[in-house]
Amino acid sequence: MAMPRWRALRSTLIRDYPQLRPEHPTYRWLVLSGVMIATFMAVLDATIVNVALSKLMSSFGVSVDQVEWVLTAYLLIFGVMLPTSGWLADHLGYKLIFTLGLLLFTVSSFLCSLAWDFNALIFFRVLQGAGSGILMPVGMAIITREFPPEKRGIALAFWSMAASASVSLGPAIGGYLIDHYSWHTIFDVNVPVGILGMAAAVIVLREHKAADSRSFDLIGFLSLSAFLTSLLLALSSGNSAWNTGGWTSNYILTCFAISAVSLVIFLTTEFSVIHPLIELNLFKNFNFAVCNVVLFLFGLGMFGSTFLLPIYLQNSLDYTPLQAGLVFLPVGIMQGSVAPLAGWYGDRFSPKLPSILGVILMAFTFYQFSTLSLFTESHDITFPLLLRGIAMGVLFAPLMAMAISDIPHQKMAQASGLLNVIRQIGGSFGVAMFGTILTRRTIYHTAMYGEQVNAYSDTFKQTVMKLQSWAVQASGSTTGAAATKAKAQIGMFVANQAFIQAIDDVFLLAGGIIIIGVIPLFLIRTHKTGARRRPAQKPVQAQAE
Repeated sequence: MAMPRWRALRSTLIRDYPQLRPEHPTYRWLVLSGVMIATFMAVLDATIVNVALSKLMSSFGVSVDQVEWVLTAYLLIFGVMLPTSGWLADHLGYKLIFTLGLLLFTVSSFLCSLAWDFNALIFFRVLQGAGSGILMPVGMAIITREFPPEKRGIALAFWSMAASASVSLGPAIGGYLIDHYSWHTIFDVNVPVGILGMAAAVIVLREHKAADSRSFDLIGFLSLSAFLTSLLLALSSGNSAWNTGGWTSNYILTCFAISAVSLVIFLTTEFSVIHPLIELNLFKNFNFAVCNVVLFLFGLGMFGSTFLLPIYLQNSLDYTPLQAGLVFLPVGIMQGSVAPLAGWYGDRFSPKLPSILGVILMAFTFYQFSTLSLFTESHDITFPLLLRGIAMGVLFAPLMAMAISDIPHQKMAQASGLLNVIRQIGGSFGVAMFGTILTRRTIYHTAMYGEQVNAYSDTFKQTVMKLQSWAVQASGSTTGAAATKAKAQIGMFVANQAFIQAIDDVFLLAGGIIIIGVIPLFLIRTHKTGARRRPAQKPVQAQAE
């Protein structure tokens, strides 16, 4: 049977370009470049969507607690697919699954741009999350397999640079596209990048399969999916307008019950089957378990609250999408600049110190954002974001290196997938939880500010008279209509101030959650590798001639 055309093309390229041969020193860096393209695309989509949330709210007529499902649905299926991707890669081949993940992500991105209503958009975002859930862990496993342990930290640092570039360019590109075209184009931009990534994967990557294929844990997959879905539905719907019963409604209690039963089934299955979906025995590795705790707390605080900042900038400070996107430009630049240095330091000395510094800096930026107001200056927003870029740069590469330092190669795909599972599950819980907290705190602050607005006070009457006079002069309204507009303006101000105060509360809580991650980091056991100590040489004894 004739060899497929792409295999013939790759054979020709390998013959003409020896750098594509696995034994060549340049090969592993070409692999890293190809994986970075896919990582750039996956992270780019998430950052672009953050900037587009305000536009999606107005286009589809949905509120914050509804539009958050654009993120939650993506993160949810992402977390479910991460452990599944390890089995797929081991069973069918890393190159094939990585390429298929790219294809699914690219096609679903195009479908998102064609979404005709909000439900269709959520469905296509689920497909996107499935593609991204394949790309991230398989890509990381490919990198850790190709690079030796002494160079793994710097390789992961460069891999994280692709994510940092997306963090910088994604919001700016998304803001420009939304300002000049429409929100649909933020998904179309993934298509050419996806095609480029697939071409690089087909040409550069060599195929690799696990020596022993294992059966698929279907019960574990279904129970994990039911656990995450029902729990997130409960967390995100507790204060929804349609849920009149609140947290004690039959719907919420049923979701919690399904979640609890599913969790019991999942844990029972994982400890009893021969080939579990998630090897919980990996948590017996102390460093791996501790790093997962840190990543969960990071995902809960970081991903769970960051989506609120673009909404605040656009809805409260009247930033355009492009202006809001440019605010995030320094984050990725700082992360990309610092990450290689952190990886080098972690490889040469100890990765614990940069990880602790990253968590502290990250928590401090959320404390700074807890003081936002209607009159916040641009530098008060930019400076914390600069620190955030540094924090992410010094945190991820050393933390990942510590997590997988003692993991055997045959379990690397499971380990890398589980690391991303925990972080994305934390992000999913954070988005659902903080969305609910935001709703409750907005109601609380609206009531508190409303009590302070005394319609019979002299201050209120004078304010209404001034706004009424301005409305008459500006729009030529009658006195009665101008008075109504003046009171409505005060009501809008109170509502906006209550929303901002609620966002401040969420940021303060997120910072508190993240800083807790410092505690387990002190417990991590690191091997002293200062200057990559050479093995001791045996003394040379003089020999008599």
